[in-house]
Amino acid sequence: MSMKRSVRPLFSALLFVFLFATLICRVAIRRRSFSFTSAIAELGSSGLITEENIVFNETLLEFAAIDPGEPKFKQDVDLISDYDNTRRSHRRHFSSMSRPIEQQQRHGYSRDIASKYPVTLRSPQVYRYWSEFKRNLQFWARRRAYQPNIIFDLIQLVKNPIDSHNGVVSISNVKYSSCAVVGNSGTLLNSQYGDLIDKHEVVIRLNNARAEKFENKVGSKTNISFINSNILHQCSRRESCHCHPYGETVPIVMYICQPIHVLDYTLCKPSHRAPLVITDPRFDVLCGRIVKYYSVKKFLEENTTQGFVDWSKAHEGSLFHYSSGMQAVMLTVGICEKVSVFGFGKLNSTKHHYHTNQKAELKLHDYEAEYRLYRDLENNPRAIPFLPKAFKIPLVQVYH
Repeated sequence: MSMKRSVRPLFSALLFVFLFATLICRVAIRRRSFSFTSAIAELGSSGLITEENIVFNETLLEFAAIDPGEPKFKQDVDLISDYDNTRRSHRRHFSSMSRPIEQQQRHGYSRDIASKYPVTLRSPQVYRYWSEFKRNLQFWARRRAYQPNIIFDLIQLVKNPIDSHNGVVSISNVKYSSCAVVGNSGTLLNSQYGDLIDKHEVVIRLNNARAEKFENKVGSKTNISFINSNILHQCSRRESCHCHPYGETVPIVMYICQPIHVLDYTLCKPSHRAPLVITDPRFDVLCGRIVKYYSVKKFLEENTTQGFVDWSKAHEGSLFHYSSGMQAVMLTVGICEKVSVFGFGKLNSTKHHYHTNQKAELKLHDYEAEYRLYRDLENNPRAIPFLPKAFKIPLVQVYH
């Protein structure tokens, strides 16, 4: 009897300690979650990370879903569809669309190509392709919508046409084993990544960046040339729309910056031996939302007294856009099992581009926000918004 009595107090004490410890843990967890969630609500951060999922800030997601350039986009498409060469206002508007972005001109980042090569929309060559151009434009414009599952279709839309050109029989949903995205950062001048880059199954280069004379730093192999349509617009001024610094058999993947650039695509595609592939507009929309989310989140964290309107003022409103490098990285996320990222980032001691003398960055891009995206791709992919939950991000490694 005495033994049983002595055990009961001990058992009661242990039970009390266990219940007390459990209560303390729950309170601590609740307090930690509350303070973290409160901070997120104030700063527009991504949300609370748990083992099961991530809860994103709804207000930030809604704001990131707004495309400030959409009204201008629709206006341009309507004007092209109703184009009348007898109306001076139409000709003037087309001429302005064919020039580099005003913001770039204002800061001296690029020359005014149109001043050298006058726009001649009434030329026989343009009218020969005009009907096809309008069909291409309408098809492209109708597909501009937010459909995040487009990330699953990139193999079919991009990889399969390239494989077919290379004589490879494509197997549905089979990705490239490894891909290297080679950015144009001047930091590559401090590297010796050439051999490592060339060991990847697929090497993607951006905006016709020169590899010649930089082989030990950026490699010599190129499987895909990824460009924005401003690059093709300049190439279209050349004989046969020549836009092949890596050889005429290297496929080109391009995203459309302005609706009028679909005309360059229509004119140039017949002269290209290798595939000239336009990124699906639904993929463009997805990339735009992701970049805006990271940019706004970063802005609110660094400027706690400012809000969404202040972000819009700081980023030139409708001119804000993702960089070519960002979309190239997201493309490889959809078509590659392993992704290596080179030449992204900056140092005050280096040039902006390794192959040019450009020193300053383009204001219409938020490179620092994009670097945060790359870090999440590498270390915390669940923190990336707008991607389908079922989509598995591949192994990503960023080389500095």
